[in-house]
Amino acid sequence: MRDLFDKIYKDKGPLGKWADQAEGYFVFPKLEGPISNRMRFQGREVITWSINDYLGLANKDEIRKVDAEAAAAYGSAYPMGARMMSGHTDLHEQLQDELAQFVDKEAAYLLNFGYQGMVSTIDALVGKDDIIVYDVDAHACIIDGVRLHQGKRYTYRHNDIESIDKNLMRATKMAEKTGGGILLISEGVFGMRGEQGRLKEIVALKEKYNFRLFVDDAHGFGTLGKTGAGTGEEQGIQDQIDVYFATFAKSMASTGAFIAADQEIIDYLKYNLRSQMFAKSLQMQLVIGALKRLDMLRTMPELKEKLWENVNALQNGLRERGFDLGTTQSCVTPVYLKGSIPEAMALVKDLRENHGIFCSIVVYPVIPKGLILLRLIPTASHTMQDIEETLVAFSAIRERLENGTYKKISAAVAAAMGD
Repeated sequence: MRDLFDKIYKDKGPLGKWADQAEGYFVFPKLEGPISNRMRFQGREVITWSINDYLGLANKDEIRKVDAEAAAAYGSAYPMGARMMSGHTDLHEQLQDELAQFVDKEAAYLLNFGYQGMVSTIDALVGKDDIIVYDVDAHACIIDGVRLHQGKRYTYRHNDIESIDKNLMRATKMAEKTGGGILLISEGVFGMRGEQGRLKEIVALKEKYNFRLFVDDAHGFGTLGKTGAGTGEEQGIQDQIDVYFATFAKSMASTGAFIAADQEIIDYLKYNLRSQMFAKSLQMQLVIGALKRLDMLRTMPELKEKLWENVNALQNGLRERGFDLGTTQSCVTPVYLKGSIPEAMALVKDLRENHGIFCSIVVYPVIPKGLILLRLIPTASHTMQDIEETLVAFSAIRERLENGTYKKISAAVAAAMGD
């Protein structure tokens, strides 16, 4: 019998193996200062394109005032206990009612965290006889929720309606054998590529198959749709989403999440969501803060207008310079380049050290080998100057990537380390 930890000593994993070179800089970096379009990284001011503060709410004076007053009034502990036992309040109910109204659903229920809530919601919705059909590029929280499922699950090719149709057919045959039902899971906006889920075409398949649709709209809530109610509103099919999920961690610049659906569905879920039944209630300061943020989403359309002014300026500017943004249909702005992981490290270091640009880097195994993805998240707090400086910087780093500068730098570093 081997030691359980043998695998840890021998294999750090596809990302962990780069820890010595990457930690503290490329992964687990420390951004300092108030959350804004410009922050500090390792003592330098950088334009930050990796903060999901879409509407620029995080550091607004009125937001900080409400947060501070709520913390002073209630502390960080109240209410104590799980909501079913001792942690339920009128303000939790008020926030749920206002969220449900905003996303045009009968009812809503608060979740302490988006990731935890997504996992638990999937677990509560399906039993061993049910079948899950989900996008192969689904977020990790969806994948982990599906992993809990004891029944059959099928993945379909990313945003591929033909593949969805094929897998719904397979799921239907299986459900006829087990006597179960079918849950189809899609994201409203896929956070890596920026593509909207093909929700309108998916709900059209309800005429052919009997399934329920669960949508993770973390990146769509607050950014898409006429009122900001999300991808379902944007595509005109919000009423056909059976269970709608969104997080406070992006447009709302806070902590927490919610699900929304018909009243009877929410009544069932709130008595069967293990992650909420056996976890402390969302603290009052976060609930009060979320009420203020939601009010600003509803009453200040200029926030979303400014966001999209910046999104269009950044994305159009990159495309005009010949950059590949894939098929993004959202604020998420992926820039695809070709290169190795060592080249990607040299490129990003150049961006941060010499151009003052901080954005997220994504490499294999998250995306295929030989690709580098630089993901930019425009917000309402960015300026046209930020965008112009970024466009100039990206043109410069592409030239160095293509002329082999980063390959030489990475080879020199490897030689110095004895690799």
